[in-house]
Amino acid sequence: MRVLVLGSGGREHALARALHRDPTVTALHCAPGNPGTAEIADNHQLDPCDPTAVTELAERLRAELVVIGPEAVLVAGVGDALRTRGIPCFGPDRAAARIEASKAFAKEIMAAAGVPTAEARVCDTDAQVEEALDAFGPPYVVKDDGLAAGKGVVVTDDRGAAARHASACERVVIEEFLDGPEVSLFALCDGQHAVPLLPAQDFKRAYDGDEGPNTGGMGAYTPLPWVSPDLVDEVMATVVQPAVDEMRRREIPYVGTLYAGLALTSKGVRVVEFNARFGDPETQVVLDRLATPLATLLQACAIGGLDPEFRPEWHPGSAVTVVVAAEGYPSAPVKGDEITGLDEAAAVDGAYILHAGTKLGGEGRLVANGGRVLNVVGTGPDLAAARATAYAAVSKISLRGSHHRSDIALKAADDVVPG
Repeated sequence: MRVLVLGSGGREHALARALHRDPTVTALHCAPGNPGTAEIADNHQLDPCDPTAVTELAERLRAELVVIGPEAVLVAGVGDALRTRGIPCFGPDRAAARIEASKAFAKEIMAAAGVPTAEARVCDTDAQVEEALDAFGPPYVVKDDGLAAGKGVVVTDDRGAAARHASACERVVIEEFLDGPEVSLFALCDGQHAVPLLPAQDFKRAYDGDEGPNTGGMGAYTPLPWVSPDLVDEVMATVVQPAVDEMRRREIPYVGTLYAGLALTSKGVRVVEFNARFGDPETQVVLDRLATPLATLLQACAIGGLDPEFRPEWHPGSAVTVVVAAEGYPSAPVKGDEITGLDEAAAVDGAYILHAGTKLGGEGRLVANGGRVLNVVGTGPDLAAARATAYAAVSKISLRGSHHRSDIALKAADDVVPG
């Protein structure tokens, strides 16, 4: 199978790595990719949000499957363009991608499908914002209605900060705060059926102890020893399949990954958000554990041949990923600083590096080119061993001014249920 992966981040490197290990993949391409994907695939420099450029490349490569990574590519209608040309594509069309592109649309789908979620109000004016903040009280949850690269949500006890975030957005969704730990579950969908992957947990706050601003994610781990073994079946029955059915009823078939961000509240499972693609950095650990060949699964979704009774196989053990972020991330990441120590980090037994925001600078030096620069993945027989491996590898890496969280998977490794 000839496969083209669209995107340039850590998620796309993780996808490419999993596809590279799939014996059915005979040719692997990334557009634009990054220095990490260049080691296992052929990179092609283009704008992945340009439907014409992407379809021309896919046709030239005779791609039998195109896998879309970032949400912006989906919203740009690249999936629509590929399907119009008869090219199998894993990733929803623009209309279906509204489930992430518009928080208000996602709430509409959930309400129609009977999916349990937080009570919410859609606000277009300052007066509506004030009324909603009064109604729900602190902690205030304010979400930009549009795409915001994982950083459009503010959860705060500071009413002024909540109101300022709302005023900076054209339209917001304000909702009740959901208590309990959060879980990410990806489901692979073919427009009619859905198959779950392994649950994971990510860490959105910038600093240890869940302090600091929201980010795109500072780390993740799987499996989750503290969740009920029945959780996945419950979520598929009450969240994922009803949402897929509702989209199909509206003649907006959902093809791709439906990412359900969940809160395990005192009142039961509630959906925090839907995303229209693999989550980052959870993908990095979930795909590490996947034993079933990935390309066949994704192609089955793209052509509508997913077996709803199928369940992927998983490698035993655990995976932890730690994000190494640039100085100033998330507000003003510094780019251009040299990165060293990757060979030493990769030499740590059970560890490897995924590139997230890197590029080759002068004289072939690897430099930071984004906020989240590297994903350091550690594996082991359990979470304690996997996180020890990840942090051992992190200690080998040098990037001026960089920072990372030191508590990824710490509570779970100590058999403590995350708060």
